[in-house]
Amino acid sequence: MANTILVGAQWGDEGKGKIIDYLTDKVDMVVRSQGGANAGHTVIIGKNQYILHLIPSGILRPRKKCVIGNGVVIDPPQLVKEMTGLERKGVKLKGRFFISDCAHLVLPYHKELDAARDASKGKKAIGTTKRGIGPAYEDKAARNGLRMGDLVNPAVFEAKLKDRVRAKNKELKALGQKPLSFAKIHAEYRKAAKKLAPYVTNTVVLLHQALQKKASMLFEGAQGTFLDIDHGTYPFVTSSNATSGGACTGSGVAPSRIDKVLGVMKAYTTRVGGGPLPSASDDISDMLHNMGREFGATTGRPRRCGWFDAVAVRHAVMVNGIDEMAVTNLDGLDGLAKIKVCVAYKIDGKRTNYVPSDIGTFAMCEPVYRTFPGWQTSTEKITAYQDLPLNARKYLKALAELIGARMSIVSVGPARDQTMVV
Repeated sequence: MANTILVGAQWGDEGKGKIIDYLTDKVDMVVRSQGGANAGHTVIIGKNQYILHLIPSGILRPRKKCVIGNGVVIDPPQLVKEMTGLERKGVKLKGRFFISDCAHLVLPYHKELDAARDASKGKKAIGTTKRGIGPAYEDKAARNGLRMGDLVNPAVFEAKLKDRVRAKNKELKALGQKPLSFAKIHAEYRKAAKKLAPYVTNTVVLLHQALQKKASMLFEGAQGTFLDIDHGTYPFVTSSNATSGGACTGSGVAPSRIDKVLGVMKAYTTRVGGGPLPSASDDISDMLHNMGREFGATTGRPRRCGWFDAVAVRHAVMVNGIDEMAVTNLDGLDGLAKIKVCVAYKIDGKRTNYVPSDIGTFAMCEPVYRTFPGWQTSTEKITAYQDLPLNARKYLKALAELIGARMSIVSVGPARDQTMVV
């Protein structure tokens, strides 16, 4: 398989973890390049369900190597918890799992600041996951962050942490929060460091040595295009580049080494948190929630749901350079007699085919819909594309034409075997 970047083409939660797991069988290495524990990738294999926040879901494939790159922000206790959970289920990590020494740390004061700041915004709150991701990236940009290389160097970590806790406690006090204990944080993170130290290395060198040996790589994205700090619905975004370019900066692998960009999208639209969602629909939200679907793997919050937004996904295809698309959750539409697709927007009565950069203008967009006939039969047990109902295949073909990317994978359920190649 070619070196492939996998990105979310909507607002995250597109089912990337499941598609990554499916593709990992064809590659040598899986690389996570941005985001943090605010991501939640769910993979179901047989009767076992795995929810991973930091470790690439490719770890569930035996003998595959997985890397957390320099662009990721890591919560060490959370990472240890994930590692321990996998080991208890028989997943071997030694010799297969590697962590960049340049990846930045998420610390308890980041989480406290994340929650306090968002709460102070009232109705203007972004809807952060409270995992400390934004403040950690903020420290990285301000050159005040601590990295994995610091964590595994006891003397360096103690000195830097003491300085940062002192400064952050002043900020927490100004926000009306209680100060944090340096001793408690230090003890907890030093315990995590002992578990993580054997896995910490210079992953840039590791990846390039593998490339020289013709290893194939899959770059695992977190969140989605419209949560990208530069190209998303700012300020209702994450704090990293969730688009394809982030895979290169977050791993140290040059763009010239990338062969293909694969997008992942749902057969409808969802998002968590604040910000505009032009095709939002109470009807489809209620239907999916009543089916037990569309609750966040990280937060448990119900996702906002809407009809498929072809305008938004077409923009994602352009920004990411998406060559092929995987569509997930097709089975979520099985019971509908009619299915709407947003094919354009109207702003002040004028039709547009593009996503506005300005958040205020985007919030004013009214969807222009095209309606397709549903198939009203279960697709959950179908394993071959040609066996899908005719109307389901017509729907998928129309989506591909509307977004300008070839459909290559279709998923009709969360399990590994509920996946088909087009």
